[in-house]
Amino acid sequence: MAKNKVSFKLKNKLSELDTLCQKLEGFGESIGLSPKFIFETNLALDELFTNIISYGYSDKKVHHITVTISLQDNELMFSIEDDGIPFNPTEVEEPDLGCTIEECKIGGLGIHLAKNLMDEVCYQRCKDKNVLTLKKYIQDSQPAKKRMKG
Repeated sequence: MAKNKVSFKLKNKLSELDTLCQKLEGFGESIGLSPKFIFETNLALDELFTNIISYGYSDKKVHHITVTISLQDNELMFSIEDDGIPFNPTEVEEPDLGCTIEECKIGGLGIHLAKNLMDEVCYQRCKDKNVLTLKKYIQDSQPAKKRMKG
């Protein structure tokens, strides 16, 4: 029988992306998720984790980012908790996808991608920590509404 929850800590280093991917794939396979579903969730988490590492810390110290993945009914839930600079990705403006490469502003596409791959994205600042909670519905029989909570 598969475990319905896994939690782990990663350092604020890009080399930890491999560990994040392995943990997500292992959990997804243990509960029978499709390769496409695992790929999409991995892509979203990869983008968000990379943003935390790239922009979330003003020092060179080692910080820990806690990732929790859980299955509740037909919802896969992800929690990403870091002690970085306060940042609410749900408030980031949607990028202009109609512009040419030369006209496009740098940044924002990873967050846009993560928001669109997930069914729900919520942000809270709790006890000097950013807490990002994401949900993705497993049942593919009907499209889910996109919801954002700040």
